[in-house]
Amino acid sequence: MERGGFVVLMMCLLCLVSVVPMAKGADTTPSECKREKNLLVGACKPVIAGFNPSAACCQRVRVTHAECVCPYLSPKVANLINVNRSIRQIQGCGRTVPHNFKCGSVTTP
Repeated sequence: MERGGFVVLMMCLLCLVSVVPMAKGADTTPSECKREKNLLVGACKPVIAGFNPSAACCQRVRVTHAECVCPYLSPKVANLINVNRSIRQIQGCGRTVPHNFKCGSVTTP
């Protein structure tokens, strides 16, 4: 896969969990965030191909902190995803998505 295609893929995967708030009181270091982001991308790649999240992807969705992915959600990236579909998938993984949560350039409905 060309580099540009991989970047778009990674950003869309990040958006899958970017609308979910982080746990209260969670302090993550930049290296922990990078690790969380990489684990998420690895576990959830099939979602972009149209597959439902796997058990491993859902586990990453449940534990990944929004503070680690929200910075990547620019208006350009937000235009590449279906926010409502992402929210349904997140909820299908057992994580709640609050109304009017601001993450990057997206505010949840």
